[in-house]
Amino acid sequence: MTLTPILTAHWDEPDSHTLGGYTRHHGYEALKQALDTDPDAIIQLVKDSGLRGRGGAGFPTGMKWGFVPQDGKPHYLVVNADESEPGACKDIALIMANPHALIEGVAITCHAIRAKHAFIYIRGEVPHAHRRMRAAIAEAYAAGHLGRNVHGKGIDIDVLVQPGGGAYICGEETALLESLEGHRGQPRLKPPFPAVAGLYASPTVINNVETIANVPYILRNGVQWFRQWGSEKSPGFKLMAVSGHVNRPGVYEAPLGITMRELIEHAGGMREGRQVKFWLPGGSSVPMLTAEHLDVPFTYEDMAAAGTMLGTATPMVFDETTSVVKAVSRWQHFYKHESCGKCTPCREGTFWIQEVMHRLEAGHGKAGDLELLQDLCKQMSGRTFCPLGDAAATPIPGALKYFREEFEAGMHTAADVLFPPAAALVGASA
Repeated sequence: MTLTPILTAHWDEPDSHTLGGYTRHHGYEALKQALDTDPDAIIQLVKDSGLRGRGGAGFPTGMKWGFVPQDGKPHYLVVNADESEPGACKDIALIMANPHALIEGVAITCHAIRAKHAFIYIRGEVPHAHRRMRAAIAEAYAAGHLGRNVHGKGIDIDVLVQPGGGAYICGEETALLESLEGHRGQPRLKPPFPAVAGLYASPTVINNVETIANVPYILRNGVQWFRQWGSEKSPGFKLMAVSGHVNRPGVYEAPLGITMRELIEHAGGMREGRQVKFWLPGGSSVPMLTAEHLDVPFTYEDMAAAGTMLGTATPMVFDETTSVVKAVSRWQHFYKHESCGKCTPCREGTFWIQEVMHRLEAGHGKAGDLELLQDLCKQMSGRTFCPLGDAAATPIPGALKYFREEFEAGMHTAADVLFPPAAALVGASA
């Protein structure tokens, strides 16, 4: 299956991030079209397109917009550019190379949901993305695409870039709202959902960067154009950031329905001619798959049928030199460190899982450790305010399903002995 450069079509042009570079390729034509279109008609168009959230959950975008009540309160749009998921590295690349697609999408979305203010919440550790986004927003204001009375249509749209709180938990939508309001980033109890009571207790739509950047292209080209790719339930194209043990890691824009085998081919194959051992379709918080799943299509429904999730569609690929125990242990260390501590199952569960994983990684596992891991995962799943507890519990059942023998070996042998680090392999060969 061939790639479909849409959002990435002009990334190799040196001025792709500028207003001139964007308008040279029909930029902001969709906004002018949208301003002459009824907001409800835009929402219906996005519903008909089948666009699903590109941030991981895959919730239908038009449906989310349609939840916003017309109750007289101010409405807000929040763009989630926190991108803290291990393995996810597409949204910041999009902001750096094509920020005006996001800005145009923001303006169209604000018109559709009747919002006058939008916030782009960018991960605090990427100041270069902040600078790029602010520069693009300044260009959009100067050109009349943002501000008061946009293009003389009597519509006001203001956009503010907000640095993130420096925490993984702030990628969760309600924790993000808490951070935006100046509070500690901790998730809220739902309901009420943000569409009803979000930022400043007002109706709020929260979407991922890639989701919003799709909107201008759908509006300009139409529903059938967008639906020519993918499947009935997973239409369109997707930015897929392939990382790990491939020769050319990077962001590849492909139609939904492409397989991991095809993506690896686009990424230059496995490094040093090695074989795939395991891979994760959408960041570390989705269950892993193995080489036998390389031909499973990248769609929401096919990934679910295979026992995993599409997630952010940013696959990490690992070859046979990798210890599954060691990889899972690193992810658990991350989740334990990033837990906000609000929910007891997550706060205590991530601590105990990390302790057990450290024992197994060091070859000091105890009898009953594997059963303890499974029990801890069951106690955490579905019992926390936000999905971080679920994310921490997700890697282990799949790892035990496919690589139980490596966990059992952790009862007596360290992971570094079974799978020597690369430096040790180089030293031995020398």
